[in-house]
Amino acid sequence: MSTARTETSSKLETYRDLARQLRIDSIRCSSAAGSGHPSSSLSAADLMGVLLAGHLRYDYGRPDDLANDHLIFSKGHASPLVYSMFKAAGAITDDELMTFRRFGSRLEGHPTPVLPWVDVATGSLGQGLPIGVGIALAGKRPLDAPYRVWVLVGDSETAEGSIWEAFDHAGHEGLSNLTAVIDVNRLGQRGPTELGWNLDAYAARVRAFGVDPIVIDGHDLAQIDDAYTRARGSERPTAIIAKTIKGKGVSFIEDKEGWHGKALDAEQEKLALAELGESPNRKFAVAKPEHWSPRPLQRGGAVALKRYTEPVATRKAYGEALAALGAVRGDVVALDAEVSHSTYAEDFKKTAADRFFEMYIAEQQMIAAAVGMQVVKLVPFASTFAAFLTRAYDFIRMAAISRANIRLAGSHAGVSIGEDGPSQMALEDLAMMRAVHGSTVLYPSDANQAAKLVVAMADRTGISYIRTTREQTAIIYEGKEEFPIGGSKVVRGGTDKDQVAIVAAGITLHESIKAHETLAAQGITARVIDLYSIKPLDTRALVDAAKTTGGRIVVVEDHWPEGGIGDAVLDALAAKGVRDVRYRHLAVRTMPGSGKPAELLDAAGISTVHIVRAARELVG
Repeated sequence: MSTARTETSSKLETYRDLARQLRIDSIRCSSAAGSGHPSSSLSAADLMGVLLAGHLRYDYGRPDDLANDHLIFSKGHASPLVYSMFKAAGAITDDELMTFRRFGSRLEGHPTPVLPWVDVATGSLGQGLPIGVGIALAGKRPLDAPYRVWVLVGDSETAEGSIWEAFDHAGHEGLSNLTAVIDVNRLGQRGPTELGWNLDAYAARVRAFGVDPIVIDGHDLAQIDDAYTRARGSERPTAIIAKTIKGKGVSFIEDKEGWHGKALDAEQEKLALAELGESPNRKFAVAKPEHWSPRPLQRGGAVALKRYTEPVATRKAYGEALAALGAVRGDVVALDAEVSHSTYAEDFKKTAADRFFEMYIAEQQMIAAAVGMQVVKLVPFASTFAAFLTRAYDFIRMAAISRANIRLAGSHAGVSIGEDGPSQMALEDLAMMRAVHGSTVLYPSDANQAAKLVVAMADRTGISYIRTTREQTAIIYEGKEEFPIGGSKVVRGGTDKDQVAIVAAGITLHESIKAHETLAAQGITARVIDLYSIKPLDTRALVDAAKTTGGRIVVVEDHWPEGGIGDAVLDALAAKGVRDVRYRHLAVRTMPGSGKPAELLDAAGISTVHIVRAARELVG
């Protein structure tokens, strides 16, 4: 036998041993847990065994090395398989593997970055591939990095539109460093998938998006090995379309319905392990990436913010501040959903075009790409109309589980946008973003404040959101004013003689200032609080206002009454034991239509005249 044939035979034997070990460990840990997805893990064991031992370039001792490849399990329910891979690579012990799904274990039901070898949380299907696109984009452009992105995709999740947003963007950008591995095992949660084993249909679909399909038998180790080699050498993004069998290796569950998400009991486990044979139960060598030193990204110097003296829309200030931030920080990137002339993210594009990413009308892909880019230490800002972020809310929710650091900007908020009507009016965004774990929610009222808050967001951990206004607003603050996150500003009143407190932010702060003047003329002293930081908020300022005014508080917001500023204020007061509150909540309570901004504010009951009336009623 020739040397080449001997080497090939040895390589295939290694793959075979590793795949068997992965199958055995996937069954063992899920059976011990009494739950999990062993059948979904078994179908992809050959695919992942060949990848781990033959093609992945990853240093498990240095997970932060930017030269490492990235492996994302978009089908996150196959977590027994990825954890078994970590054991095979020597990253975790067998003892830890057997803690799968137990309380306090790092090996959660679906992968999360609690483990240093997991980039992002998956489990909500359709998200891993779009995130992979973001990592691949970062590697191609700002970083010029050598890594490759591998994404294991389930066939069921190809029914998600976000998967095709990802394929579309990968093809459009020519992401040759991205490979999707589609595990076509035919069976979903409740039965057959939409396309079953129609591999030609999968191939035609990905090809239409500019992605090269490689159709293989997903249990033929030589074909898998060849497919990965071809993918690595391709000049276009690739999709390995692998025909597999769900439950492969265990005859009594192979290609049988009713086994999705079902662990084997003790007797079934015994039969399955006997059929699979003895496990190698060893560590397998994983190739490390070649040494690579990333080029340093510019970071330093003061951000040269504009100082505004004339009315300017806060959305315009957002764009100009983002451009100024990008000018001194090479790690800052901007993503926009084809509305950059309205969000003013186009200002960033003019000064740092190589770090501006047009995501088109694909908000899910935009958020996913931002999550992917922060994986490789970039600082992403993503913007669109605030109303359209609702389309991507599941991605935002999962980003929090990923412990991602991303910054979101939503423009055109509330009825104050005017004639465009309710389809364009974000009236639920504050509630939506407040509900995200660990989020920061900001709502500036003038351009100087907006600019300072944009800069503050850059180094903020977690998910931060800034709500910007379409209309030009008067300047309230001088450019030298500072706005710490978690703070507030008393813009009118502030003495122990205040009879009522008016709490507002954004467009309604301007209405509240006008109401203050009217009330003063009527002999009523009002304190106007700018609650620009809605989460975290300035509880101390609210408690002081409640005590000073005898609990008389008016909250006015350009938002539905549920979950916005009003609820935030009451939550904060209740947490501090303030019970005696005489409260009026002015919010949008009927479906708006089209009209001039002033007409819509008045019709919604959040204009100056309504604030004055509410304050007078409280004072009596």
